[in-house]
Amino acid sequence: MTASRLINRNVIAKSGRTSMRLEPELWDALREICLLETITLSDLVQRIEREGHPGGRTSAIRVHVVNYFRKIARSGGGIPDLRKPASWRRTRGQPTAGVSAIA
Repeated sequence: MTASRLINRNVIAKSGRTSMRLEPELWDALREICLLETITLSDLVQRIEREGHPGGRTSAIRVHVVNYFRKIARSGGGIPDLRKPASWRRTRGQPTAGVSAIA
């Protein structure tokens, strides 16, 4: 039996503090969205919850990530290269330039 690749992280959802288990690639995609939108992970999670996607929170997150990058791909606009190493640390729960609360 193989170990789960899911990573558990705490977020502030509209109902309060909770944890979510997602694949590392989805956490990376959420980090990129937060950087592009200049918002915190908690703000993004709350925004996604307000969209009213049927099903659970993690399902809504996965659908949002796919739709977000699909929209960019269809627009032909492209996104900046966010794969450069960044020092991720908490700064009172808020991301700063190149820093996010996702780590």
